[in-house]
Amino acid sequence: MRTTILSLIYTLSLAKIATATVYFKENFPSEDEFNERWVYSKHSGKEYGKFVLSPGKYYDDPKRDLGIKTSEDYRFYAISSKFEDSKFDNLNKDLILQFSIKHEQSIDCGGGYLKLFNCKLDQEQMHGDSEYSVMFGPDICGPGTKKVHVIFNYKGKNLLINKDIRCKDDEFTHVYRLHLKPDNTYKVLIDGEVVEKGELEADWDFLPAKKIKDPEAKKPDDWEDREKIDDPDDKKPDDWDVPELIPDPDAKKPEDWDEEMDGEWQPGKISNPAYKGEWKPRQIDNPKYKGPWVHPEIDNPEYTPDDKLYHRDEICAVGIDVWQVKAGSIFDNILITDDEKEADSEAEVVLKKTMVGEKKMKEVEDAEKQKKQEAEAEAAAKEDEDADSSDKSKDEDAEEQPAEEQPSPKDEL
Repeated sequence: MRTTILSLIYTLSLAKIATATVYFKENFPSEDEFNERWVYSKHSGKEYGKFVLSPGKYYDDPKRDLGIKTSEDYRFYAISSKFEDSKFDNLNKDLILQFSIKHEQSIDCGGGYLKLFNCKLDQEQMHGDSEYSVMFGPDICGPGTKKVHVIFNYKGKNLLINKDIRCKDDEFTHVYRLHLKPDNTYKVLIDGEVVEKGELEADWDFLPAKKIKDPEAKKPDDWEDREKIDDPDDKKPDDWDVPELIPDPDAKKPEDWDEEMDGEWQPGKISNPAYKGEWKPRQIDNPKYKGPWVHPEIDNPEYTPDDKLYHRDEICAVGIDVWQVKAGSIFDNILITDDEKEADSEAEVVLKKTMVGEKKMKEVEDAEKQKKQEAEAEAAAKEDEDADSSDKSKDEDAEEQPAEEQPSPKDEL
């Protein structure tokens, strides 16, 4: 029996491995392959920038870490790659979109996201309003916008996630992953760590609310929702009403006051120490209090459940469609698959090699800069010390020089 169970588990594992699929993978190995696989948009009305292949300023392996880098400031970037031979839909399957991006220009305002399209995409006419299926990745603009977009097109509408996912904004490479599952759940990972997860129906406005307020229900006229009421037996004291301001008893009319010229003199006003403010009766528990009235809800007749919110019925192309104020972002390691282990394997190379190598390279550069600055500071200090020593030597020489002898009166005679 145990052998049969183990055999079944093994068979199912093999079946899963056999059906795992990589639909698209791009590591930008060379400029020729980049130009062959990717198409620039020629849509009119916008000035598009060009991508250049580069591993960036910091890297681990200059060839493996090649990516496409935005190269011109204040430009739109629109480029796409189709994989019609591997087009797919993810019905009853996981969908994973993963890629890396590095903002080594200290980005101030610009996008760093990808879009997935169906086969109808006209690559040379791709632009910001081209219909897409999924948009995913970081977007930064000033200190107020540093988010990860997760947008789905559903019945012709682009739906943004209702949560705020913070993106990375430093100068190193980071790996972003969106994972959709057939049970209508999702995960967003950054650098292998889950930063958000949940249910699609809960975190996007795919569907109308399951419940709505009953339009026929109304709060009864005699419903008491006041927890406290005025005490009917509480009476305002007879001496309560006094003025807030009274004449200053210490004020005296100036000696030079002329009533014909200045009018009748009146003392200035001061706060009345007996003033208690507006009188209000004390509060007591309301004996008729029923609590807050809750509007009854009914099933929303417009709500229809959809167990396939995750489903993207045709995916055939991936594109980059962003605006950047300052260029320098590097896109790389694009992967579209249904296999989480494949995504983990690809991410591991970036996390354990590329990112580690980048930081080491920067540490070496920073150490060299610090060493150079210390040497320059030391040289400047020595130069100042030599200058001070020279000035002091001149002063000492001047003090030791004998004064010029003055002729005596006798000599003059």
